[in-house]
Amino acid sequence: MGVGGEAVGGALAQAGLDVVGIEAELVGGECPYWGCIPSKMMIRAGNLLAEARRVPGMAGQVDGITPDWAPVAQRIRHEATDDWNDQVAVDRFSGHGGRFIRGRAQILGPDRVEVPGHGMYVARRGLVISTGTVPTVPPIDGLADTPYWTNREAVSAAELPASLVVLGGGAIGLEIAQTYRRFGVDVSEVEAADRLLALEEPESSALISEVLEGEGITVHAGSKVTQVRHDGRFHVTAHGVDEPISAERLLVATGRQPGLDQATLERIGVDPEPGLQVDQRLRATDGVWAVGDVTNKGAFTHIATYQADLVVADILGRDHPGADYRAVPRVTFTDPEVGAVGLTETQARAHRIRVITGTTHVPSSARGWLHKAGNYGFIKLVLPQPYRLVVRRAADRHHSHLP
Repeated sequence: MGVGGEAVGGALAQAGLDVVGIEAELVGGECPYWGCIPSKMMIRAGNLLAEARRVPGMAGQVDGITPDWAPVAQRIRHEATDDWNDQVAVDRFSGHGGRFIRGRAQILGPDRVEVPGHGMYVARRGLVISTGTVPTVPPIDGLADTPYWTNREAVSAAELPASLVVLGGGAIGLEIAQTYRRFGVDVSEVEAADRLLALEEPESSALISEVLEGEGITVHAGSKVTQVRHDGRFHVTAHGVDEPISAERLLVATGRQPGLDQATLERIGVDPEPGLQVDQRLRATDGVWAVGDVTNKGAFTHIATYQADLVVADILGRDHPGADYRAVPRVTFTDPEVGAVGLTETQARAHRIRVITGTTHVPSSARGWLHKAGNYGFIKLVLPQPYRLVVRRAADRHHSHLP
């Protein structure tokens, strides 16, 4: 019952179907309680501190900037999450006519689900799987036995540590690393790939590395972690780093994986080798739909809500165009933000698409020049290369043709 599941369940209940929604944690899922909403509150607060530090030379002087995490933690707890209470969401679903069950479901087949303490539920119309993703914890020597953090602990922290090591240079790791640093935490960023944001343009990686290092974050790219020890502090050993990196806390942000085990896939008639696959109608198999992050089509709330509309239409027998992921926007909410849509240059070439590119740097634009402090950034376009039109005049038939 994450964002996608809640949307599907509520809409189908409103349409008159008998809908049972099952959730072991919080209705609404990762986004409102640990992801999108609270993390952006953190980022907004960190950006305010950064802007205050840019005042000198632009608008006078600012004296005595003192970061304070307490109001940020309180806002997350009270404004964003209701102290991690989902009663409002549960009531919303029930108000639409759905039956809510608090428990951990075991899917026994494509039409039946058992919830310990609540019994068996058999579907007449179908089953919708919306189990989201869980953090991927790499098999690093010693890591499993330590009190490491995932994004949930980092977002819900009432107090900040003095120091933090972040494993993973993707969106989650970088957003938290920069925010924590702006609140005075000593931060080290460790990424196994040769650059941060390895799935984005290399220019984005270079710029964000430069910015983070300029703010005092120690960046270790191309450094695979080989061991983690904990003796009250974390000690992280990585290739290419002479001494173990020591910190009070360790954040593991090395990716996420679908929250669905192989046995469940087999019970619904899906080959576990490639994992859960859905077609354009979001069907995994006859009578089984999936929605949201578990479909591996992009771990974004806007993907989940987009898919939810299609699942509802398909279950109700309405015509719909089918899912199309060719133009999915994505953003890493660092400062500067890294936003993109479509294929990167590398991805396009991997698809054997001949492309041309164009780049302009924000500081050289009128807006960037006016903005001045904090105007880092660039815009890059990746376009399919057009066919060259050959124009030949009658008089030039025996000479080199014109491009």
